[in-house]
Amino acid sequence: MATLSNARFSADARAEQEGATAQCEFCDARLARRFRQVLKQITTAGEPSIPFACQDAAQSKAAYRFFSNPRVDEWAILSGHMHCTRDRVQSTPGSLLVLHDTTEISYGSNEGDIGLLSRVARKTICGLLMHSSPVVTPEGLPLGIAAVKFWTRNKFKGTNALKRKVNPTRVPIEQKESIRWLQNVQQSTELLRCPDQCIHVGDRESDIYELFCAAQKLGTHFLVRTCADRLCGDQRTRWRRRCALYVAGACTR
Repeated sequence: MATLSNARFSADARAEQEGATAQCEFCDARLARRFRQVLKQITTAGEPSIPFACQDAAQSKAAYRFFSNPRVDEWAILSGHMHCTRDRVQSTPGSLLVLHDTTEISYGSNEGDIGLLSRVARKTICGLLMHSSPVVTPEGLPLGIAAVKFWTRNKFKGTNALKRKVNPTRVPIEQKESIRWLQNVQQSTELLRCPDQCIHVGDRESDIYELFCAAQKLGTHFLVRTCADRLCGDQRTRWRRRCALYVAGACTR
């Protein structure tokens, strides 16, 4: 029974993968064919290593050439998946949560040294940053990725790096890493085409005034964890205004 269940799941996963890759937007049909072949090799082998998955020097070289092609970017690779995300969203009634957060991807070889309570050392490492926006239902059912952005610190400076030289508040949002929040809110809203249905959720890093303005302009909703104690319309700060409100509920877990 377990073998049959796994086989059925694999067949369903392959069918969904083929449906997503068929919608990928490559500028050349040859790139689309190569992408489907490389993805099939990696998923079949169950190993992210390209030489191990391809099992052939010529196929490995073709895969590396594909990923180094300047006409191949994250949108071309993920566009099919994002179109499938939009299809699932359009068939899902009710409110939806778009969860925005940043992940550090490290290509270091010390995976065994990083545990649940460990911390990566503050040193130069080979890797990149990814800011993704998955869509889930209030019950926690994932529907897919609506927006994603990759970058390195060579292009943008973090807030701590800016503080050493200038006041970060005087730097335009377009020159800071914080622009990723605005870009993903806009990209996910344009992709899903249902701003009234979506609630964009972020941590303290997303407490950005420009993000509030962008969400209001797009006609969508947001829920962020406050970081700055801003003034409200009645000239009170947000913290003082919250303290004056009645307790609406409590959670003891």
